[in-house]
Amino acid sequence: MRIACLQHVPFEGPAAIGAWAAAHHHPISITHLFANEPLPGLGGIDWLVILGGPMSVNDEAHFDWLRPEKDLIRHAIEKGKHVLGICLGAQLIAAALGARVYPASEREIGWFPVRRTPGPVRHPAFDSLPSTFTALHWHGETFDLPAGAACLARSQACMHQAFSLNPRVLGLQFHLESTPESVEALVQNCPADLAPGPFVQDAPALLSAHAHFRNANLLLATLLDKFCA
Repeated sequence: MRIACLQHVPFEGPAAIGAWAAAHHHPISITHLFANEPLPGLGGIDWLVILGGPMSVNDEAHFDWLRPEKDLIRHAIEKGKHVLGICLGAQLIAAALGARVYPASEREIGWFPVRRTPGPVRHPAFDSLPSTFTALHWHGETFDLPAGAACLARSQACMHQAFSLNPRVLGLQFHLESTPESVEALVQNCPADLAPGPFVQDAPALLSAHAHFRNANLLLATLLDKFCA
């Protein structure tokens, strides 16, 4: 399984996704868009993983790689590749498919519960997760569902926490891949995001949640194993 990751800023990489890929001997490449590296060709990959970042999908005037990135995501979906978007990555999938991305009513930053939406099986990998679990959130925008997509989960602050278009396309607004090191990097590089709010935890609460990190990474492994199958 050949995996290509799209990384938007130096401080937000694949984290536990990289550890999972190494443990399963899946080759993984990382395109550093912030360094103007060329986008990967789709012929040489099986999975496209779109990581997070502090920018908006609507910031095309400031980041000239955003429009080509959306085109690549759309083409990957059309060609039947496995496509996984995380946080900004989920928003980019939505935008690439014509859905609106816009500021949320509240910033959601911290360890908060995610609840799967009830209904029949809609995504074999995501439906393997518990009905309620705790994940890390770090976002100030949200999105409408793309045409034909199913909402898979929600939280108190965000109605669209996960969606699928088909078994090969999955968008997650939250983070299961986070490690203490990756969250420390976010805290150091995005301190203004931690201004007090009803759904914003402070840095000590974010970084001291050792059990949450372990459980989230276990859920990530379950999800990726099923997604791979």
